[in-house]
Amino acid sequence: MFHKIDMAAWPRREHYAYYSGLVKTSYQLQAELDVTALRAACKAQGVRFYPAMLHAIMQAVNADPAFRMAVDGEGELGYYDVCHPSYTIFHPDDETFSDIWTEYTPDFAAFYRAACADMETYRDVKGIKAKPDKPAAFTPVSCVPWLHFTALSHDTPGPSKMYFPVITFGKYEQSGEKWTLPLSVFVNHAVADGFHTARLLNRVQAACTDCAAWLHL
Repeated sequence: MFHKIDMAAWPRREHYAYYSGLVKTSYQLQAELDVTALRAACKAQGVRFYPAMLHAIMQAVNADPAFRMAVDGEGELGYYDVCHPSYTIFHPDDETFSDIWTEYTPDFAAFYRAACADMETYRDVKGIKAKPDKPAAFTPVSCVPWLHFTALSHDTPGPSKMYFPVITFGKYEQSGEKWTLPLSVFVNHAVADGFHTARLLNRVQAACTDCAAWLHL
């Protein structure tokens, strides 16, 4: 369901007008996440790390309306009840990727089965958009598993009504007794400030650390 924002009562109405009209601004914030517990839990249960990380990210996204914002057909701002991950799969034979999506549910076991099924179904389907009928409420998530990057930037010229965050994470590597990975969030400043994005990253970290509470098959 889509909920329209009551601009007269919304505390960020001036910020939204400023960053969507006068100074069209997006920004990128990146953190080094400790995924030691999540990696160990995945190995112990025979769970693939990618869909587990997707679920951790989507828990954080769906905890905050600021990251479920969009405009409707009349150009009015609002937010969805829930967003679903729109994520990439890689084709090693021709070194291209495709975008697929899986319906999000807080039930990890149900999400995991659906995501693994989607990855298997569309593994050989080429083209940017492999799985049809993507919902209007989605969160773009990409993985760069070949590199533990230290910085990432996006270049998206021109005014945009794209208010969903673009999330990218990289290869996990051992650092002392920890396993860490970089996670980057690209945000339209019109709908979310540094406070919101920092909270999103902290929530992803909390989901990775406290994975015993939700990672069950």
